[in-house]
This record gives sequence, structure tokens and C-alpha cells, in this order.
Amino acid sequence: MKNEMPRLFDDLPAAPVDEGTVAPKARARVLMPNRLQMELRPSDLESLLPEGHRARIVWGYVERQDLSAMYEPIKALEGGAGRTAIAPQNLYALWLYATLEGVGSARGLERLTQSHDAYRWICGGVQVNYHTLSDFRADHGEALDGLLTDGVASLMAAGAVQLKRVAQDGMRVRASAGAGSFRRKGKLESCLEQAREQVETLKRQIEEDPGAPSRRGQAARERAVREREERIKKALERLPELARIKQKQGKDGGEARASTTDAEATVMKMGDGGFRPAYNAQYATDSESQVIVGADVVTLGSDLAQMAPMVGQVSERCGRAADEWLVDGGYPAHEQLEAVASQTTVYAPVQKPKDETIDPHAPKASDSEAVASWRVRMGTEQAKSIYKERAATAECVNAQARNRGLTRLQVRGLAKVKNVVLLFALAHNVMRMFALAPELVGIGTGASSVAKLAT
Repeated sequence: MKNEMPRLFDDLPAAPVDEGTVAPKARARVLMPNRLQMELRPSDLESLLPEGHRARIVWGYVERQDLSAMYEPIKALEGGAGRTAIAPQNLYALWLYATLEGVGSARGLERLTQSHDAYRWICGGVQVNYHTLSDFRADHGEALDGLLTDGVASLMAAGAVQLKRVAQDGMRVRASAGAGSFRRKGKLESCLEQAREQVETLKRQIEEDPGAPSRRGQAARERAVREREERIKKALERLPELARIKQKQGKDGGEARASTTDAEATVMKMGDGGFRPAYNAQYATDSESQVIVGADVVTLGSDLAQMAPMVGQVSERCGRAADEWLVDGGYPAHEQLEAVASQTTVYAPVQKPKDETIDPHAPKASDSEAVASWRVRMGTEQAKSIYKERAATAECVNAQARNRGLTRLQVRGLAKVKNVVLLFALAHNVMRMFALAPELVGIGTGASSVAKLAT
């Protein structure tokens, strides 16, 4: 063509082309990520979560609760000296949401408050550390129990809970103690003596050289040894109780062993047939609403003596006992049936006699009036129909707790374990409250901004 521009080095000879080879394909042109590039994203915390998010439901519930019992220990007052405390609303909401999400570690929760949008939204810019979170969960057992009572009372006032039928069941939860931490009396006494010697040795080292650079480390080691000494003391104090249990089982009481890690943990038979250190968590649930109305923790692996205490707790918490009480075959000891006969009607399976010719539902000569009535009642078709609700209620609630992480405890001691069990009950009830009486979590009002169709 006339207008064709001359090319550079047009006079060079063309490269020879081998007809048997194929020219290589050109390299694909793509965009690769550049993670070193700086970005500025101005946004507020409120925009991080959509309407109907579970964290908003939790906050909508928390901001409507009376937390005066949690405010009482705070020493920092308006116009006074001292470091400003973190609002109990923040800490309570964080633990509720973490429980719903299966987070049980205070350290893990602290990390989430720095990296996860939902936890950052709950914090609202307030920085929290794991020590504060751990202390809050450990120190407010009575307040948590009171909040469970308040929540059930609110649902009863709204007509969502009527206590027509309550199902109780226990679940054994793995304790934060190893099987190898259990010791007999002689070994515990030896461990206690060694711990005392270590404490004295560390004290002398600090007194001889108080200005040493490692003084802080020595003090930490002394504190750790003192804590171990206290745990061993508690294990020795619990040995007589464990020895009595052994004797009731027809075993040698001298073989009783207690844990040097968690003295109140007990070796129990678990659901898979194995034996491990555990606690026995008890829940009582209203069968119609699926709301937990009672929660407790015991250190015995048996449910045999747990019905009467739970009936009493629910009666005190709700102002009256349930009309009917559903339990499995591990609960109906005769003395338990007699203790609750005047408060509720018990539905529990009757043990089949070894002699198949004997009718298990026929009263025996030695039966009290309460036990005889229970036998006859459980032989009716109506009772069998009612009893079917037990598994659909108690087993469902226990399964939800396990799905949320109540499989292995991360705290030690009966008091702390009970607080964890109460948190699971409260978290469960918050979601039931949202489903049954959404006005109690402030749908469409305040910072919760919960949509009606949230799940």
C-alpha cells in the first residue's frame, strides 16, 4: 500500500520457518491481586451488620434487661477517681452472642472483638481483654440466675410460657481436667507437701534478692504454685464425699480419687460408654414453648436424685410448679416421686420386672400412695401419649446446647461451670423470646433494628 509506514529493520532477512513446528501461544493477560495497595474505607460500625442479624437480636434483648446487680460491684463513679469500667451490657451481650456462635473461650472471644464485624458492632469501639471477659463470666452467677428468672417471667406475662408440661433431662459435659490428674489420698498428701516446699523456696528466693530482674517472674511462679496448693487442698477435702459414693456402690472407699486440676469434677459414664471427668448439667424445659425454665449443675453422674430439686427450683423461679413433669427412667426414685407428688404429676417409665408374668403397672403392697398412682398412671394410653413429648423437648434442647459448644468445659469449679450452663440457657431463651414474643427484644426499635423476618 502507498501509505504503509516503513518498519524498523525492514532490511533484515526473515527468520526461517519450520513448517513442522507450531508457534508458541501468547501469554494470557490477567489481573493479579496486589495486597500491598493501601485502601481507605470510611464506614461506621452501625453499617457493618444487616437488619435482622443475630447480634442485633441479642443487643435488643440486653438493652431491655435490668442489670443493676452487675453494676453494683463497679467502683468507678461519676465525678470520682478511678478507671472507667466497661458497661455490663457490652460484656453480657458479648457472652450471649459468643454462646450462640459456639465460642466458649475468653481469649478466643477477645480475638473476635478485634476481627469479626458482629463482635466489633457489639463492642461499639470499646476495647475488651480476655481477663475482663473471664472475670465477668465468673463473678456474676447470681445475676445470671436472676436474669433467667426475669426472662421466664416476661415470657409468662406475654402468655408464651404456661407451664402445662415441663421436661427435664441431664447431659454430662466433659470437664476441664485430664483423667491422669486424679490421685488417691496418699498421693495427694505427698503432692501437697511438695507444693508447700516449693512455695517456701520461692519466697526465700524473693526475700534474699528482692531487686533481681526476674523478681516478677518469681512472683508469678509463686502464685502458680500457691494455686496448685489450693487445688490439692480442695481435692483432699472432697475425698470423703467420693469415698462415701464408692461405699454406696459396694466398693472400697480407700480407692476414691480426686482431681488435682478440678477437684469438683467427677468421673462419669459418658454417652459413648466411656468414663471421663465431667459435670452433670440439668435443664428443665417447657414442652410447648421450648423455653428453658430451670438450670442446674451437679457433680453426680446419676440423675436419680435430681427431680425434686429441679421441681422446687422451677416452682420458686416461676411462682408455681408445672402441671405435669416428664423425665426418663433415670429419675423416678420412690422418694423423689413422693417428694413432688403434691406439686406436679410425674410421667416417667416404670421399670420392667425380671419376672415377665408380673404387671409392672400394678401397685405393690410396699408402694406409697404417690408411687402406686404413678404405676397405674403410666399404664394408660393417655400417659404413653403424653410421655412422647419428653424426647421432643428435652433431647432437642440438649442437642442445641451441644451444637453450640456445650461438649467440653473451658472453666473449672462448680460455680464457674454453673455460670456457663446459665449462659447457655439464657442464650437459648433469647432466641425463643425472639420467636414467641419479639416485642421483648425490641423489634424495629433502638439499636437492635431487628427485621420481623429475621432468622
